[in-house]
Amino acid sequence: MATKRYHVLSLPRRIYSLLRKPRFIVFWLFPVWVMLGISRLMILTVTFRRLAPHLGHPVGLNACTHLLTSQQQRRAFQISQVIRLSSRYCPWVSNCFPQAVTARLLLGLYRIPYSLYFGVARDEDTREFKAHAWVAAGRVPVTGGQSFGNFTIVGCYTNNIE
Repeated sequence: MATKRYHVLSLPRRIYSLLRKPRFIVFWLFPVWVMLGISRLMILTVTFRRLAPHLGHPVGLNACTHLLTSQQQRRAFQISQVIRLSSRYCPWVSNCFPQAVTARLLLGLYRIPYSLYFGVARDEDTREFKAHAWVAAGRVPVTGGQSFGNFTIVGCYTNNIE
């Protein structure tokens, strides 16, 4: 009973905390939550071959980064924050791939240069391969954190914003 009461009492606190966030995050929280669901659905129902052309321009195994203006860096960081916050409240699996697809959509919408990476690594304990997807915009790790040192890049997609 105490845990249910705690959740009921924490709801006003959570709403207050949300309203104290920047307007960008409050505005995009629900649309990004929906985009994460649509991204997840697309990943489950569409083959990668059909999805890949929408991820950007394939550049193979080359890791590349773009130079961003300070305004673009701020916006990329805000996109990172809203994706991270929205993914916490998804009832579906919102792991690295749906987050990367959603980040790609938002960065493309705001015309911010990005690189979407796919990588693999071997788990030291189980010796099984694990895959990861992450997005970087300039020096901002939008999704997936600092993954360059932990994963071997097997594919990279960029946008062609000039």
